[in-house]
Amino acid sequence: MNAPVRTALRWLLSLAYGYAGWAHLARPAPFLAIMPPWVPAPELVVAATGIAEIAGAVGLMIPATRKAAGWGLALYALCVWPANFHHALANVAIGGETLSWWYHGPRLAAQPLIIWWALWAGGATDWPFRRNSPPP
Repeated sequence: MNAPVRTALRWLLSLAYGYAGWAHLARPAPFLAIMPPWVPAPELVVAATGIAEIAGAVGLMIPATRKAAGWGLALYALCVWPANFHHALANVAIGGETLSWWYHGPRLAAQPLIIWWALWAGGATDWPFRRNSPPP
């Protein structure tokens, strides 16, 4: 995949994580609502995840930290997946409203794509766009 496309998708991911991080800090209630009950200190975890998202978003934009940020955001996306499962399986209402499986199904299925996207945007992987190089 060519560099301008990768750059555009890196910016998109960075903006998404930056906004999500801001939302975690400015409006933590929805994130607290979907937190699995076994997570200790949920307020601290929501704040820390917001900071992690913002740091990852900034890190993606700095060439020297891009790969580490990609790995960090991929790990982050893996670690918050249980909250997405809890939200779906416990049918947690946010603002008095529950979401159907038309939301939860695609959202849960998309998490591996989000993990890959962070790795690819950070330059940790080129898969599946890597070109086969000729044998030496």
